[in-house]
Amino acid sequence: MKFGVVTFPGSNCDQDMIDALRNDLNQEVIHLWHKDNDLSMFTTDDCILLPGGFSYGDYLRCGAIARFSPMMQSVIEFANKGGKVVGVCNGFQILCEAGLLPGVLLQNKNQQFICKNVYIKSENTHASLSKDVTGRPLMIPIAHGEGRYYADDATLEGLIANNQVIFRYCDEFGNIVDNANPNGALHNIAGICNKERNVFGMMPHPERATSSILGNTDGQLIFQSLINNN
Repeated sequence: MKFGVVTFPGSNCDQDMIDALRNDLNQEVIHLWHKDNDLSMFTTDDCILLPGGFSYGDYLRCGAIARFSPMMQSVIEFANKGGKVVGVCNGFQILCEAGLLPGVLLQNKNQQFICKNVYIKSENTHASLSKDVTGRPLMIPIAHGEGRYYADDATLEGLIANNQVIFRYCDEFGNIVDNANPNGALHNIAGICNKERNVFGMMPHPERATSSILGNTDGQLIFQSLINNN
């Protein structure tokens, strides 16, 4: 599996993502620029990553402008062919704006930017996640002002029925409770996938939890799950 990491104007986690994959996980990584549109070096066994940041200054809505970049047109085509696409934080917002994932990310309930470690877990066994990830709380940092996942009732029912909720916010013991929800997201949703299970979005930053120097390597489990299930 090769990884492609897209940089938009305003991205600030692209190098973190590249460093985590290349140096902590020993993966092949190709840096992609938002004005380019060539993904011919990737196959559907590979993965394109949309990193966190403030793409195009987050004017209008978060991700609303990045969604129209030349590279995103190719990413949409890549995803529609079955290629894996992962969006983290601002990348999650871009995927929702692009229609590759349902729902939207709204301003945090407390109307403040939040930057801290939180716990998330996957309640169910997903084809996209290994057993090492499923069922256990993972400590992963968040850093966002608009991370409150929202969707209408019909969309939420579909997500739950189709087992598309990948991660929920929880406490350190794995309990999915209101006071573990940092932003007011519906159903404590921290990450979802599409029906085809090849497009994933999450607000927490696993690339900031892959180095023992930082005292946390739980993010490695998320990336390894993606790699091992290829």
